[in-house]
Amino acid sequence: MKKILSSITLLLAIVITGYGQIDPIGMWKNIDDEDGKVKSHLEVYWEDGVLKAKVAKLLDNATVTSCKKCKGDKKNQPLVGMEIMWGLTADGDNEWSGGQIMDPKSGKQYKCKIELEEKDKLKVRGFIGIPTFGRTQYWYRLVE
Repeated sequence: MKKILSSITLLLAIVITGYGQIDPIGMWKNIDDEDGKVKSHLEVYWEDGVLKAKVAKLLDNATVTSCKKCKGDKKNQPLVGMEIMWGLTADGDNEWSGGQIMDPKSGKQYKCKIELEEKDKLKVRGFIGIPTFGRTQYWYRLVE
């Protein structure tokens, strides 16, 4: 009986400390908040101590393939490989803020905060000024 309890305790400790942690790193599909269609796959990653995201793949539903309305070095560049979110830092266990996100349709940049609502569901909020004035998209983790 003691061996069984020890095994269960060890298993729970492994699950809680290792597999129980969730983070936003990985591949995500974004669902357009305007038409409800999946447009692209996005890679979320750490670089230089901040959280970033770039377009990894455009899908058949993608209506924008290059950033025609962007300014600077992103103008007229293809979206695949383009960094669209940057500068986020941890703001709690499952939240990151303080960064920027770009809307490839308009070329506009917004303040950004993200929150893992579930292990495979990421709430992405772009806003002007305060989070109340913005819009939300949900990204869903690609499970292979």
